[in-house]
Amino acid sequence: MNHPESSAKLPGADGFVRRFSVWSEQQHEACERAIASAREQNIQSVRLAFADQHGILRGKTIVAGLLPAAFKNGWGLTSTLLLKDTSHRTAWSVWSEDAALGLAALRGAADFVAVPDPTTFRILPWAPHSAWMLCDAYFRSGEPVPFATRQLCARQLERLGAAGYDLLAGIELEFHIYRIEDARHSPADCAQPGPPPAVSVISRGFQYLTESRYDEIDPILDDLREALLALQIPVRSLEIEFGPSQCELTFDPRPGLQAADMVVLARSAIKQVCRRRGLLATFMCRPAVPAALSSGWHLHQSLLSRADGSNAFVGQGSRPLSELGMNFVGGLLRYARDTCLLSTPTINGYKRYRPHSLAPNAVVWGHDNRGAMLRVIGGPGDPVSHVENRVGESAANPYLYFVSQVVSGLAGIEERIDPGPPEQSPYAMGRPSLPRSLVEAVTEFRNSALLKRTLGSAFVDYLVRIKEFELSRFLSDEVTDWEQREYFEIF
Repeated sequence: MNHPESSAKLPGADGFVRRFSVWSEQQHEACERAIASAREQNIQSVRLAFADQHGILRGKTIVAGLLPAAFKNGWGLTSTLLLKDTSHRTAWSVWSEDAALGLAALRGAADFVAVPDPTTFRILPWAPHSAWMLCDAYFRSGEPVPFATRQLCARQLERLGAAGYDLLAGIELEFHIYRIEDARHSPADCAQPGPPPAVSVISRGFQYLTESRYDEIDPILDDLREALLALQIPVRSLEIEFGPSQCELTFDPRPGLQAADMVVLARSAIKQVCRRRGLLATFMCRPAVPAALSSGWHLHQSLLSRADGSNAFVGQGSRPLSELGMNFVGGLLRYARDTCLLSTPTINGYKRYRPHSLAPNAVVWGHDNRGAMLRVIGGPGDPVSHVENRVGESAANPYLYFVSQVVSGLAGIEERIDPGPPEQSPYAMGRPSLPRSLVEAVTEFRNSALLKRTLGSAFVDYLVRIKEFELSRFLSDEVTDWEQREYFEIF
């Protein structure tokens, strides 16, 4: 447990945040506003949330009276949180000499320091006695944790800024909402991971954008819209998607890190609001529910010039984007296989890459073509010209998805990569394919010279190790439904 006195024992008891200068002036100002807001709104508890390597929020909930102490010194969280796979198992021993890739600060399950970002302070509309903040991760020495994905994303956005540009991102996020019929809370169901809840659908699907189907689930979507807007998340539209129980939310464009934060908070908020209604919201790509369709995450993006704030993708010639924009597209294409692990990080996500499905299966671009991996939208002189990348699954870590785009796109600009002509038939045979499995994506990621150079070999090795741990369980420890159907009766 983290008692009040333990927080004061963190290094820099005179003030970890100021001692190591981990905040900007904007964050110092936001700190005062957050403390005042917590007092005025009679906040009783504060959730200090850290987005782990999978983009899943973990953390501690503290009593509101300790908020000033958390702002001063951060809060200790167990470092094994940085080493978990998606079953919440620690991917390697923390007791050996080579624990956590040789980082002494992670041995023995020692604490790292979670420093709240006061600019992310929000009051929870479904639990109005509680506030919520995202945290960044630091070692006790004051050094940033190199595997913390929010900070990794911020560093890559700084590289982009040094080149004179800022990322502007718009989000389309598909997901499913099911009614929980059996939560499976018996002792026999306790496992790691345990069996998923038994569910039923809230809509039968296959009537894409049909108003009556939307009205069928309007009360649920009303709750979600109100909660997200109260969290200052700019909801743009709510839609009934094609599949049974499938929905889509879109959000107004926001700059870089703010947009990634928005997705982390939105996904967690949606799951929590639904659970309180007896519903399960899932961002799993393709649930094992009859007739379920795959969910994707379409990332719309452009670059804004730091010199004058203009859209640097607006072209004036015969091509739909500027030369810089086309080079950005070229980089996304050339390094799509290298970075696919960051946009599609689960075994399940690769079941979405199918031909003639409005999901990509090839590394191609097209002009307003929804079958292409990259859908270029706009044209010469169009101020909203941008690129929609349709490669991602909804479960992707937002920070790593953004990293994949910045690293690839910036390489395209630096190397002046021309993407070639647009593809009119993106599902035709002979097109360069996306990885067909997580195994293939891990191999491409491990061997990428670009990612080793920009993200560092240590981070590449770290993420590969976690994913290989997941794969080893899938391939050896767990008996899948496919195996049961294939072998149980015949042998």
